[in-house]
Amino acid sequence: MDIKGKVALISGGASGLGAATVRMLVSTGARVVIADLNEQAGNALAGELGEAASFVKMDVTNEKEVQSAVDETVKRNGALHIAVSTAGIGIAEKLIGKNGLHDLDRFVRVLRVNLIGTFDIIRRAALAMTSNQPDADGHRGVIVTTASIAAFEGQIGQVAYSASKGGVVAMTLPLARELARYGVRIVTIAPGVFMTPLLGSLPEAALQSLSQQAPFPPRLGKPEEYAALVKHIIENNMLNGETIRIDAAMRMAAK
Repeated sequence: MDIKGKVALISGGASGLGAATVRMLVSTGARVVIADLNEQAGNALAGELGEAASFVKMDVTNEKEVQSAVDETVKRNGALHIAVSTAGIGIAEKLIGKNGLHDLDRFVRVLRVNLIGTFDIIRRAALAMTSNQPDADGHRGVIVTTASIAAFEGQIGQVAYSASKGGVVAMTLPLARELARYGVRIVTIAPGVFMTPLLGSLPEAALQSLSQQAPFPPRLGKPEEYAALVKHIIENNMLNGETIRIDAAMRMAAK
């Protein structure tokens, strides 16, 4: 799919991987709606990028707000061709820890944001895309979701996060098969350790340790590298129903 002239909705688009994706899409000629809880950061990014970008406040766990974000995207721009889901949270908690059993509400909260929130974005964006006129390849839309290498090699204390990201991976192929009849593709990216706000609060020593676990290059990933993969996924029509790792050959240890 040619990005120029298309309309995109980015959940979690105010910072980190999402913000890098917003910048990439605008620079490539798309009109982008930034959907995020952080109004200050979202409006600042939209203001920086000019008329091609706008902001809408959205909580991925709020069905009405997700639907409103999709509706607002179509209303402002006439269509929705690209949806990228990057909103997510993580916690570190053992099943049996010093303070007792893993808190069930915290486990559910992670699944609610990372898995169910992603599914809600997918279903509402896909429905909007079915109204688009197909291109020469029968293409109506592209959806990119964000998992994690923790979906495959979750560490001790990552059970909630790994379960949520494993669910994103698991639903990619069945959704791609179902959406094929509408000319809508879906691909998942599983990043390794990237420099995002989720990691920004870690001590420098911890960040250095994580960097050294990557065989090559031995560093944290850059959000722009995630965005570059999103660009290729959108432009390469043969990528569908797949989860792509972007992790510098990292395989997470048990802890």
